[in-house]
Amino acid sequence: MDTSRTTHYSSYPYQRSTQDTVQPPSKEIYQYDAPWLTYALDWCKTPVEQKSFRLAVGSFIEDSNNKLQIISRTDLLENTTNIDQTNDFTPVAEADSYYPITKVLWEPRKSDARSSDLLATTGDILRIWELVDDPGYGQSSNINTSSRANNNAHPHQQRLVKKAELVNMKQSDFCAPLTSFDWNETDPSLVVTSSIDTTCTVWNVETNQAKTQLIAHDSDVYDVAFMHGSADTFASVGADGSVRLFDLRSLEHSTILYEAQPTPNTTTNTNTTSNRTSGTVPLLRLQFSRMNSNLLATFHMDSAIVQILDIRYPSAPVAELSKSHSGSINCLSWSPTESGQIATGGDDSQVLVWNINQSSGGSGGGGADSRSYYQQSTQRYSHQPPRSVQDPLLAYVADAEVNSLTWSKSAPEWIGVGFGKTIQALRV
Repeated sequence: MDTSRTTHYSSYPYQRSTQDTVQPPSKEIYQYDAPWLTYALDWCKTPVEQKSFRLAVGSFIEDSNNKLQIISRTDLLENTTNIDQTNDFTPVAEADSYYPITKVLWEPRKSDARSSDLLATTGDILRIWELVDDPGYGQSSNINTSSRANNNAHPHQQRLVKKAELVNMKQSDFCAPLTSFDWNETDPSLVVTSSIDTTCTVWNVETNQAKTQLIAHDSDVYDVAFMHGSADTFASVGADGSVRLFDLRSLEHSTILYEAQPTPNTTTNTNTTSNRTSGTVPLLRLQFSRMNSNLLATFHMDSAIVQILDIRYPSAPVAELSKSHSGSINCLSWSPTESGQIATGGDDSQVLVWNINQSSGGSGGGGADSRSYYQQSTQRYSHQPPRSVQDPLLAYVADAEVNSLTWSKSAPEWIGVGFGKTIQALRV
């Protein structure tokens, strides 16, 4: 990348498409500067090339004037009337959100049979949105520039229409904030949410009804994720420092995959916050690998290390990504096409791409190493410390702390990165 920002590669295995020689050259970085701090971020999953370079962005404003925006790469838009084509991205739709959005996801789609798109967001509650074309867009094109600047009736090409607001309040009028959610790719009618009230709720977003609600942890639940390829299995993490696995077919039982050890000298402190009442360090995020459904990644609060867990061998991580981030990790995203590859972002402003299959100090690849590693280690997971992976394949330094990552499924050579008021698409 020929940019003003620091980027370096180390044995990076991606190869450019042969089509690059006949297509117009693509930029290495596309950037969008939002009018507010950004947090929630997700890449559109539609397989249609012209529509795939869109991202949903949620604001993080500490008042009641938050926003959900859809941004699209400007040079791929069909209608560029009244659009500044010097900008990499153009907002094509916007909606108001009272509270900051904790997470946004596009609907998992396997075809483009429907002309519109669905999205979901969490914050105070779970909301389902539909992205539709705005028939009024461009109707004021014959008005002079100064008049049009004051006419904001149809400033965007599309509109976000609220389809449903899903709330599950059985015992009180208080709705506990939702920390995160996941949309099931195998059965897109299912969404699971996590809350600070210790529960996870599974919703049917076709009927807008809660299928089940369960107490998942001893304290706040911070994240939840479905296993890729499964309509029934999901995992959650929370303030109690544990990873728990659930099966919708047998909810009377759950499996504790991993439980953090108590932090020294904190268990006797009577002034600890509710997040650390047990002396354990909370786990903030988790995500299942898209290529190997047995693997998931998670990380602790205020930690620069990512734990890789294998659900077949609970109790201890099989690998750790360590010694490369110099600040706390905030986000992660698995590659949709490359087995063992995962991106992480943190307070040190770094985005790192790792291959968990390579040995520490190795040179990438990972196919044979991966097979021998898993074959030799199946009997030893509970007896040996986790394997340390210390050398990322790629490092990128942003201009501020990285708080969100999304690896495009429809265009897997692109990673979306959020920091400060900036959203960037990085070509890897």
